[in-house]
Amino acid sequence: MRHGKKFNHLGRTAPHRKAMLSNMATSLILNKRITTTVAKAKALRKYVEPILTRAKDDTTHSRRVVFSYLNNKESVKTLFDEVATKIADRPGGYTRILKTGSRLGDNADMCIIELVDYNELLLGDTAKKTKTRRSRRGKGASSAPKDSKPVAAEEKTAEIPVEEAVVADAGEAVETEAEVEAQETPVEEAVVEETAVTEEVEEPKAESEQVEEETETPPPAENTSAEEDQGEGEKPKEDEDTKQ
Repeated sequence: MRHGKKFNHLGRTAPHRKAMLSNMATSLILNKRITTTVAKAKALRKYVEPILTRAKDDTTHSRRVVFSYLNNKESVKTLFDEVATKIADRPGGYTRILKTGSRLGDNADMCIIELVDYNELLLGDTAKKTKTRRSRRGKGASSAPKDSKPVAAEEKTAEIPVEEAVVADAGEAVETEAEVEAQETPVEEAVVEETAVTEEVEEPKAESEQVEEETETPPPAENTSAEEDQGEGEKPKEDEDTKQ
């Protein structure tokens, strides 16, 4: 019957149990990992975690309190100098129990109890995992686009230094100026050709005008001949007058 039994006595008297847990705590601090039964590991976790929390406050009083539980100078030194710096940012939960199966002799449940911050394999796995943020969306809310190419392009453009961007802009400006000049030069040549054609067209017009002027000059000659005829016609009249 239990009779108000609040913790596991582990089939030992109080002094024996206290000495056993002290030795196990010392071994855990020095070796960072030990193999034992599941019942002893659970009892050790309750015994050693308050000691690890006390080690965060490195004072003479804390060292004396921890030494009263461990009774080992080397483990106390390792705890305050090495382990305390590792667990400084962890708010409890310094140990981990990993079950390994049953023991062959008495079929007892066996496990490994270790310090969490010294298992590099599990720490590496947790570092690789990325945090995902889940949120509930409404029916009308649009989901984010699945394509990641535009994001990658934006990141690449954001990574370009400012100086390189300025140089690229200057190069583009030079190219545009060269293109504008190349486009403007044919226009000027076309204008020159048009002016040459108009001059050539105007020259024949001038020759035709001269020809027209030459052709227009004879009519006054006809008038003079008519006047001469009239003059010749008048002369006989004068002769007749003189004869009379």
